[in-house]
Amino acid sequence: MAERARSFGAIAAAYERYRPGYPPELFDLVAGYAGRPLRTALEIGAGTGKATRLFAARGVAVTATEPDPAMLAELRRHVPAEVRTVRAAFEDVRPDETYGLVYAAAALHWTDPEGRWSRTAALLEPGGVFASFGGPVRPADPAVEEAVRTARAPFLDSDDIPSPDGTPPDRAMQWPGTELLRSPWFTDVRQSVQERRLTVTARAYVGHLSTVSAYLMLPPRTREQAFERIAAVLPARIELAADLTVHLARRVA
Repeated sequence: MAERARSFGAIAAAYERYRPGYPPELFDLVAGYAGRPLRTALEIGAGTGKATRLFAARGVAVTATEPDPAMLAELRRHVPAEVRTVRAAFEDVRPDETYGLVYAAAALHWTDPEGRWSRTAALLEPGGVFASFGGPVRPADPAVEEAVRTARAPFLDSDDIPSPDGTPPDRAMQWPGTELLRSPWFTDVRQSVQERRLTVTARAYVGHLSTVSAYLMLPPRTREQAFERIAAVLPARIELAADLTVHLARRVA
């Protein structure tokens, strides 16, 4: 997992180009759960700032942390000037100040599980909110999804990231909600899904796959062969299922 976590810097520009952003409804969900104005936030593993822009646009003073220098440089090109950016892994962030919100957008699984929740709690104001959100991007048409799976099979069994705590995919509560429920630092744990459908070109979908860590772990020529095989089975335009699974919890006051 650590090697996969370090793989994104080489494709920072593609990540910005092909990864989808986040909808306004996501902010509304987090703000509604908070039940009070969200004034300050710390973002874990901000990447190129897809989620940073959503929260900053709503008036939240965001401190965006990102350990990879290439990803951070891309982020700085795209976020408002008032966003504070810090090159740091989550484990290196010191609790010198606290925030009303700590959140991670498709990044929490890259953090060290040792002390994850006590560290998060230390960065939150009493009663502050933690949010984690993300999810796979897949062809919505089962026939197209199966064609992609078959084309990928000689190179990768799966391009998924396994559940960090081994929670089966059919379990009602998914990770990190499972860990939050066991944590003495958090209460009022909630899980919800925001449905999201996107339509992209075949080229854009392959571009998205080029930012997925499982493919980045392949040797370059093997990776290109996988993309060629996948591109050959795609229709010109593809509807994607890109649902966001959102986990929310409140720091125990």
